[in-house]
Amino acid sequence: MKVKLITFAIPAYNSQAYLENAIESLLFVKERAEIIIINDGSTDDTLKIAQEYQKKYPETIKVVDKENAGHGSGVNKGLELASGLYYKVVDSDDWLDHVNIIKFVDTIERHYQNANLPDLYVLDFIYERVSDNTSFVRSYQENFPTNIIFGWDDIKKSFKYSKTMLMHAQVFKTSVLRESKVNLPENTFYVDNIFAFNPLPYVKKIYYLPFVLYHYYIGREDQSVTFSNITKRYQQQIRVMELLLNEFSYQEIMGMSKGLRRYIKHYLSAIMIITQMFTTALKTKERKRHLKRLWSNLKANDPKMYRFLKYRSYNVVVNFLPWRIKGFVMVRGYQHLARKIKLG
Repeated sequence: MKVKLITFAIPAYNSQAYLENAIESLLFVKERAEIIIINDGSTDDTLKIAQEYQKKYPETIKVVDKENAGHGSGVNKGLELASGLYYKVVDSDDWLDHVNIIKFVDTIERHYQNANLPDLYVLDFIYERVSDNTSFVRSYQENFPTNIIFGWDDIKKSFKYSKTMLMHAQVFKTSVLRESKVNLPENTFYVDNIFAFNPLPYVKKIYYLPFVLYHYYIGREDQSVTFSNITKRYQQQIRVMELLLNEFSYQEIMGMSKGLRRYIKHYLSAIMIITQMFTTALKTKERKRHLKRLWSNLKANDPKMYRFLKYRSYNVVVNFLPWRIKGFVMVRGYQHLARKIKLG
């Protein structure tokens, strides 16, 4: 049997309106890919649609039907079953570029034939707001060398502000993900942050392709990334932040290579800023208590990380502002970004 170069996992919950678009975008490389559709306890025709595709493409598509446990559980199940050399999660309302998916898989095949596979591919992605046909491309050309295999210390320019490698931009080698033992919590939003972070110390070789592969759909009111939903689900964002902080101590991070160390510290500070933004978005005693507990636990468990993040992500100015003003200042920063990429 010919090796499958990549496994695409599609966690799907009540996705009957858009699942077909996601699947069809992957079939352009069906001979070289494996597609695993994980039905997460849907109550509509999601499972039926997935099974119809499985019957039509039995050599490519597998369907898993399981009880509802959230997006993270679908990612975990797909990784458990994956047979491809690489593993890529595609949300059921998103899709991959029809032309660039072929270019990307051609690149994997060339590296495979040359026995020189990177641990991580990074590609640009695009936010697509279908309702008004607007978009915003997230490019990494200023950060990475192009079309060559490189290491962490070869990064061209440090990441700044909120820019990070999101899950949409990453394609990890399956063996690297398994070696890292990345496992996402069930019934929790924002677990993409964990998937994009935990395996990084196991990555030695990176390859950046400067074209858009992933199309990230924006515009549904129930999406977890909308301002109102992140504000409402701030406790889940705090939980994810705590899991990130528990993965590596500050001392462990400082023992990593220079480029990796710099990026991981940047990533943690960026996610901490986001966590604070959506906790301070509304002024309640409960929110203030949760944020204070996050900082207190960090100070007790990892004082060096506490001092670093206090300086990097809290900001000397914001630190001394009253709570009601603090939330306003931080949220305004996010709203500026949201308007730019049309998050809503």
